[in-house]
Amino acid sequence: MVLMETPVCNFGEKAIDFRLPGIDGNEWSLTDCMGANGTLVMFICNHCPYVQAIQTRLVDDTLKLIDHGINCVAIMSNDPADYPEDSFANMQKIAHEFNYPFPYLFDETQDVARSYGAICTPDFFGYNNALELQYRGRLDNSGIKPAAAESKRELLAAMTLIADTGQGPRTQVPSIGCSIKWKK
Repeated sequence: MVLMETPVCNFGEKAIDFRLPGIDGNEWSLTDCMGANGTLVMFICNHCPYVQAIQTRLVDDTLKLIDHGINCVAIMSNDPADYPEDSFANMQKIAHEFNYPFPYLFDETQDVARSYGAICTPDFFGYNNALELQYRGRLDNSGIKPAAAESKRELLAAMTLIADTGQGPRTQVPSIGCSIKWKK
């Protein structure tokens, strides 16, 4: 496990379109995933302890974001040949187990992760309704263990601000997690 930290938010950078298969059998594009007040693109996986530590809170917070007109999408870009826990079948299993309220997509070629500059799981890209990047921070202060219940919900607060104003917070704490497992 290589610990990575996301770079600082590049405010205003435009979201990059994609077309990826979802665990639901549908093909999804960025347009399909857009919300009226913003869009959250998340790079996650199944095996990473940093993602495992936030699963429950991630689902709770994305449900709240949907109420604010922000749609969310999760993309898995790891190489399942080297990490079988991240296979398509296991993506379906985990999404069902946690009742994901967002599409969970497979980036088999890893082109989408590369185009976004994703480096770790989890890696969050929060866009306003013009698909301009406004947040590149963490969910909360979880590490490989879940954060305390009273911990600030940084992603939720930032995305709610984006829904209300179109602008993200100027101060953001980078997300940390396992490096994306690139194909050899």
